[in-house]
Amino acid sequence: MAAVTVCSDFGAKENKRLLSHIVSTSRFDIKEVGLFNQVLGYAPTDYYPGLLKNMVLSLVSELRENHLNGFSSQRRMSPERVRSLSRICVPLLTLPDFEPLVEALLTYHGHEPQEVLCPEFFDAVNEAFLLKKISLPTSAILCLWLRHLPSLENTMLHLLEKLISSERNSLRRIKCFMKDSLLPEAAACHPAIFRVVDEIFRSALLETDGAPEVLAGLQVFTRCFVEALEKENKQLKFALKTYFPYASPALVMVLLQHPKDIPQGLWHQSLKHISEMLKEIVEDHGSYGGPFESWFLFVHFGGWADITAEQLLMSEAEAEPPEALLWLLAFSCSPGAGHQQRARTMVEVKTVLGCLTKLFRSPALSARDLQAAAGENLGGDPRPPACQQLVRRLLLHFLLWAPGGHTIAREVITLMAQTDAIMNEIIGFLDYTLYRWDHLCVEAHRSRKLARELLTELREQALPGQVNQ
Repeated sequence: MAAVTVCSDFGAKENKRLLSHIVSTSRFDIKEVGLFNQVLGYAPTDYYPGLLKNMVLSLVSELRENHLNGFSSQRRMSPERVRSLSRICVPLLTLPDFEPLVEALLTYHGHEPQEVLCPEFFDAVNEAFLLKKISLPTSAILCLWLRHLPSLENTMLHLLEKLISSERNSLRRIKCFMKDSLLPEAAACHPAIFRVVDEIFRSALLETDGAPEVLAGLQVFTRCFVEALEKENKQLKFALKTYFPYASPALVMVLLQHPKDIPQGLWHQSLKHISEMLKEIVEDHGSYGGPFESWFLFVHFGGWADITAEQLLMSEAEAEPPEALLWLLAFSCSPGAGHQQRARTMVEVKTVLGCLTKLFRSPALSARDLQAAAGENLGGDPRPPACQQLVRRLLLHFLLWAPGGHTIAREVITLMAQTDAIMNEIIGFLDYTLYRWDHLCVEAHRSRKLARELLTELREQALPGQVNQ
């Protein structure tokens, strides 16, 4: 019984302390409140919790009334009082009873030319959100990031740390990171947030030399963003130009089309159109930025590059590979290469494709056949790293799609994965391929089964004793 009394006394003191904090910015006096309730015969343990909740609701109502009535309200809350209230909320904002007040402050817009809420309040709310210590609606988080740029930047840095902390994050896990962050949804709601997020991804790719984890994060973010944009902008609240102000509007419109919404018979036409527009910008010095900016826009929608490889690989053996698709593949793997280097890559890829398409229908294949097709035993100058990576991706596509490739897949991958970096590259390729096929609703059961088995086996080799992502 004594313990219960002590707990009750502690709760009453804590509630009184919280009330004192709030009352300091309100029109009430804590002593007057106490005397009034004593006359009514209430003990502190009876009235403090209810009074705390009612006072929070009263302040929320006052903020909303202040926001609606603006200058015409005689009871208008002064900017100093709003600022003081935001400062007092800093140590209290993770308490459930205070969440309505935190939301009301974030969504409050006065008529002052400068921000009335204190920076410490924004920092504390964003930290609590990142640590999942507070639950706020998306509209309140959107207001937070629009009103306080450092909070948005810290959220992006927090996300990038998650992406880079593990080289073997599955794309499904990355998608969970994205959904939890609310960044795609907020970016769809307002172009200003999208452009900040996009610029941070751009800087991260430059600083990490195109790290696969960052690239995967950008592509998953873009997929989630487009889904949210389609849901949010049914009436086109913002024009696409406001999201991609420096890109070709025609190119953006083509890239935004999801391949699954286009008949497969027309994919080749779409790829040719994308290639022609990019080539005009990159090699004919168009007005929409240089090679990196064009590549950065293209890799947002990375699925098109893999569709290009699949289309080339499964074309008729006698058919000449279209130059437009060869150019697109060469550009996607090495945007910084000059015209001559890109032309050399196109020749290399064309040669490899010629060998692979002849082998595609072959019922009996060996790992040596694939090695010979890849040209690994030929003399001459070694291929640039980007070109080597592109050839590896073509071989992996071949193993998944060619009927005879399934029986030699493990042997070929063992020969390919000579370093940890290449092993991670192959794991990433398989993971992204399965993720892409899910979105495209590809019904290649044998290829899917092989890709899943290989992914599981390679992850077990790379992370012995750990559960797969």
